[in-house]
Amino acid sequence: MPLTITVNGEPREVRADAETPLLYALRNDLGLVGTRYGCGLAQCGACTVIIDGRPVQSCDVPLSSVLGKKITTVEALASDAALHPLQKAFIAEQAAQCGYCASGILMAAKALLDVNQDPSDAEIRAALERNLCRCGTHSRILRAVKRAAKEMKGG
Repeated sequence: MPLTITVNGEPREVRADAETPLLYALRNDLGLVGTRYGCGLAQCGACTVIIDGRPVQSCDVPLSSVLGKKITTVEALASDAALHPLQKAFIAEQAAQCGYCASGILMAAKALLDVNQDPSDAEIRAALERNLCRCGTHSRILRAVKRAAKEMKGG
């Protein structure tokens, strides 16, 4: 039986069991491959999406729990030819080395900036604590989030 989930503002139908992890439905059924499979245990953050305004690791979320909720993936950040301020800041600060963790970090940072446009370093670190970057670009990531926050505030 098909399930309907709302992804990036659009109702989408998936033919998967209600207990299938959201990550698999996004990647395999909807072709939204920006959300990455990392550990499969909700410990690395590579699969982070935003569900009703909150960053969530999608590998550990069954489809049954997102029915009627708004899911936002990294594909929704850019609109037409315009990059989101976070994407521009990540490029400017060279915050993504291999890029594998980047989509999850971008989504966790977006969830933070959606509710706090002037986060402190400690608030940024706390918002990103569930997202691992094995390349060690943490300082660049922090600078990128601060740069994006400044741009989003109009400065």
